[in-house]
Amino acid sequence: MTITAGSPDGWRDGWYAAARHIASPNFGPRPPGTRIDLVVVHSISLPPGVYGGPHIEQLFTNTLDWDAHPYFQQIRGLEVSAHFVIRRDGELLQFVSCDDRAWHAGRSCFGGRENCNDYSIGIELEGLEGGRFEPAQYQVLARLLHALKRRYPIEHVAGHEHVAPGRKQDPGPGFDWALIARMTQWPDRYFPGA
Repeated sequence: MTITAGSPDGWRDGWYAAARHIASPNFGPRPPGTRIDLVVVHSISLPPGVYGGPHIEQLFTNTLDWDAHPYFQQIRGLEVSAHFVIRRDGELLQFVSCDDRAWHAGRSCFGGRENCNDYSIGIELEGLEGGRFEPAQYQVLARLLHALKRRYPIEHVAGHEHVAPGRKQDPGPGFDWALIARMTQWPDRYFPGA
C-alpha cells in the first residue's frame, strides 16, 4: 500500500506512510464505537536473541517455516500480529491497519478493561525480553507515538507486562520508560507507574 499526497497527516485507512507495509492476515474488526486510547509496547526476536532476519515478518504473515529452527516448534501454529514492528536499526514496519484489531496482547486487562486488543495499538520492538533497546528504536517509537496521538485519542502507553502481568514480561526491565517519557514530553500519567 502506498500513501499518497492526498493524506496530509501521513495516514490512510489506519496505515501510516512512514512505515513499510506488510499486510498480515491476523487481524479483525474492532468492536463498534471503540475508542483507541492505549498503546501496548512489546519486544520480540525470532529465534530469541537473533536480530535482523525474516522470521518476525514470516510469523506475522503465517509463512514461518516451523522446521527452520528448533525454537519454532514451541510456537508452531501461532497466529499473531502487531500493528507495528520497530527493527534494531529503526526500520518501521506495519502489519495491520490501526483502524483494525491486531492480535498482540492476548488475554489482557488495562484500567479495569479486558481484551486490550479491542482498544489498543500494538508496537513490537525487535529485542530480547528484559534486554536493552537501541537509540534508533526509541527515536522511531517517540515519532510514532506522536503520529498516533495526532490520529487517535491515545491516553496511555503500557508494556505487555502491564496488561498481562504474570503471563508476559516484555518489554521488561531493559526498556527505558523514563527516556521515552522525556522524548515524547508527555505527562507521567501516560506511562506505567505514574
